[in-house]
Amino acid sequence: MSPPTRILIVDDDEGIRSLVSSFLEKHGFQVDTAGDPMEMRRKLAQSQFALIVLDVMMPGEDGLTALKALQKSGGPPVIMLSAVGTDIDRIVGLEVGAEDYLAKPCNPRELLARIRTVLRRTSAAATPAAIATTPQAGAPAASGDALALHFAGWRLDLMSRLLHDPSDTEVALSDGEFRLLRAFLQHPRRVLTRNQLLDYVLGSDSEACDRVIDVQISRLRRKLVFGKDRTELIRTVRSEGYMFMPPVSRAETAS
Repeated sequence: MSPPTRILIVDDDEGIRSLVSSFLEKHGFQVDTAGDPMEMRRKLAQSQFALIVLDVMMPGEDGLTALKALQKSGGPPVIMLSAVGTDIDRIVGLEVGAEDYLAKPCNPRELLARIRTVLRRTSAAATPAAIATTPQAGAPAASGDALALHFAGWRLDLMSRLLHDPSDTEVALSDGEFRLLRAFLQHPRRVLTRNQLLDYVLGSDSEACDRVIDVQISRLRRKLVFGKDRTELIRTVRSEGYMFMPPVSRAETAS
């Protein structure tokens, strides 16, 4: 049997930590808790976690600030919990890099469903899908097991989930940005509606609004800039959606 999936709950309310951890443990998860971001970082240094449930409003360092630091260090996916549940707050949380955002108080069963959805999504994102593109001219014969996608001098490795710019410098991507770019590379030069992109990025059972995709694309565009080159890679198609403009090729990368 595989070991239980490890979840970290970060909340300054001891009652919420106890309630959520007890509920998740009954459903097969191994749960650890932290009362603030500082303790969270200590736990992350000691153990690996598949996902973090992070409260937004905490005294001292708030959850959004902690999330920004996690994104820079390449931490696990995060679901935000907040007593403030407006669309603007949700969009801000997702823009910073959260995988999902729930308003408090939330039904533990809903949180469980969201956790399972995020874990399914991140697990699927780590498995490269078949890409219907032509082989890159002059690419080496298949000699490894990691598929790389090439576009406009850039390279995305689907196994390591690493993006490299034309100078071969690594560009950090959040999990959502990786899934969005992968969706575009799998469907180049085709108009994709916001609903289609939501399905590719968040799954068909997501209740996120179209604005979430606009925010993610804005973030991705800022990262797909190399030097003074301002070539339009993702085009907005008015009233329809978005189109990825460069041709995409594939090649196997060495192990």
